[in-house]
Amino acid sequence: MIIILKKGCSEADAQPILERIESLGLKPLYLPGDEKIVLGAIGDERILAQARLESLPVVERIVPILKPHRLSNLEFQPERSRIQVGEVVFGGEEIPVIAGPCAVESERQIVETAQAVRAAGARLLRAGAYKPRTSPYAFQGLEEEGLRLLAIARDASGLPIVTEVISEHDVEKVGAVADMFQIGARNMQNFRLLKAVGGTKTPVLLKRGPAASMGELLLAAEYILAEGNPNVVLCERGIKSFFADTRNTFDLSVIPLLKQETHLPVIADPSHGTGVRSIIPAMSLAAIACGADGLLIEVHPSPQEALSDGFQQLTPEQFQDLMIRSRSVARAVGRTISEV
Repeated sequence: MIIILKKGCSEADAQPILERIESLGLKPLYLPGDEKIVLGAIGDERILAQARLESLPVVERIVPILKPHRLSNLEFQPERSRIQVGEVVFGGEEIPVIAGPCAVESERQIVETAQAVRAAGARLLRAGAYKPRTSPYAFQGLEEEGLRLLAIARDASGLPIVTEVISEHDVEKVGAVADMFQIGARNMQNFRLLKAVGGTKTPVLLKRGPAASMGELLLAAEYILAEGNPNVVLCERGIKSFFADTRNTFDLSVIPLLKQETHLPVIADPSHGTGVRSIIPAMSLAAIACGADGLLIEVHPSPQEALSDGFQQLTPEQFQDLMIRSRSVARAVGRTISEV
């Protein structure tokens, strides 16, 4: 349930209501907006109804939330969230681009890539230190050494780090380096992991699972939000289908659909969404056109030598060309992409 206070109310006006919600055994939430303060009460709404908060002079109205994804719902928070990672903001006019290799392989590789993508206009660096793979024989990442190299790359480029955490036991260790946690598609419904990152304030990039519906993605986000971490960015990265000519079916339609349902930013990963290097640029431009709040692009200095997913990684030159073309599409839809 959400409680909307009248225009001009202050945090002091909200505090007695928050205390009352908590005294009823419900979880209170304080969500100040530009014009009005919105309060939330998570739990059995029948209990809250007995408190008759609608009669208080500072309360404008009370709205029940009927959909299961309560905290991510636009009914709960009508203003769109802006999630900040360092100096980068997701959900605003700018469309930030996250770029980097699939995995950290060496200091030279990650630093060279970081400097190249920054020069082209990327705002964050992505790379996996921990790599959950379908095959137990595939490259699994450099793990702690990879985290150390990511920290070096951040110092060399100035780019915030986005990297995957695959276990609730690694959240603290990965969080010491990551500016943004990535929850990969395979872990979208790893509920212990979702709760663990929800217990931090570090922003979370949550990828849609390969067989997940929109509702299941939103409920996965709900696990993070319900633990108190409001900093969630959703990511469409393709789903499994009968279509075998690409790695996944890149479901661009879900981006505008999500933005009708949730206040959370929604970004697109055309690298995993297609798995075909030659069509990643076209699908990136399409994602911008349909409303994506960011792009996640894999870039490697020598894709043919990559230890994982080389077939879907752009060269730095291809990435630079994509960034130039992306700015034109962003301008056409009233948004911007960094000019470096």
